[in-house]
Amino acid sequence: MIRAKASAPASIGNLGVGFDVLGQAFDAVRDTVTVERESRPGVRLGEVTGLVTRLPDAPSRNTALAAARAVLDAAGRPFGMRVHVHKAIPLSAGMGGSAASAVAAAAAVNALLSRPFATEDLLEFALEGERASADPPPWDNVMAALHGGIVMAAATDPALIRPVPAPAGLVSILLHPDAQTETQHARNVLKPEVAMEIAVEHSRALAGFVLGCVSNDRALIAACLRDRLVEPQRRFLLPEFEQVQAAALQAGALGCSFSGSGPSLFAWADESDADYVEQAMSAAFDAAGRSFTAYRSAIDAPGVKLEPVREIA
Repeated sequence: MIRAKASAPASIGNLGVGFDVLGQAFDAVRDTVTVERESRPGVRLGEVTGLVTRLPDAPSRNTALAAARAVLDAAGRPFGMRVHVHKAIPLSAGMGGSAASAVAAAAAVNALLSRPFATEDLLEFALEGERASADPPPWDNVMAALHGGIVMAAATDPALIRPVPAPAGLVSILLHPDAQTETQHARNVLKPEVAMEIAVEHSRALAGFVLGCVSNDRALIAACLRDRLVEPQRRFLLPEFEQVQAAALQAGALGCSFSGSGPSLFAWADESDADYVEQAMSAAFDAAGRSFTAYRSAIDAPGVKLEPVREIA
């Protein structure tokens, strides 16, 4: 093989209550990376298609190139690589687009190795790719795009990643407003310290939310899908935040918060309430004069996967 292709899903970082701990794959859209083996060492950017047609061509500023280079370095640089990126995930949307590109690139390059790494080993390389977007790189989007479903980072040094069971009968709704939020900027607005009361309440909510997922307890999920730690500090980044969140909850959502650093907002809802919740959130954005795009995905969505590719004769 001289070519390989992989795709990775968008993701919901933090899942509201799980800042830098929880991530969820969101399979409504996926970034796709196709790689071509070359004799010349190093990694080079090839064609860029989709929502954008230009990306940085330096690995230090391109998550797909950085991840591809990390895999090749770990494999002893057996060959060079040209990396083609198809962006279906909006940029700076809080939908994990940079992580998806990094994960897809790592998986595609890995498929061309004579001795490929295990899937779980790709996390390290994809994180190195994500470092081009934010340093230190957030784990939530990367691990969700890699493994799919809901994933918890119980520890990062060494890595201790575990899946969290997806509660049955629920779906994820995500609305991406016509706005952008840079991940690094959204992290910079956070205070380095918080009051003990907030830390305790946040711990209660995170523990209750995970237990609710494990036990499929919707009442517990609804009571705990509330971000008391980060959301209050970031609400100002999207003027319509409170109106859209209130509309989602009134329509029956179990919870609603920023997806990652925003500006996208996500909600969890029962399958029977999903249309009402999406319509309520849409109406709130409409009332504020904000254009948006709506997406929907199963909670237990697949992670990275190899795609068929036509070999060049």
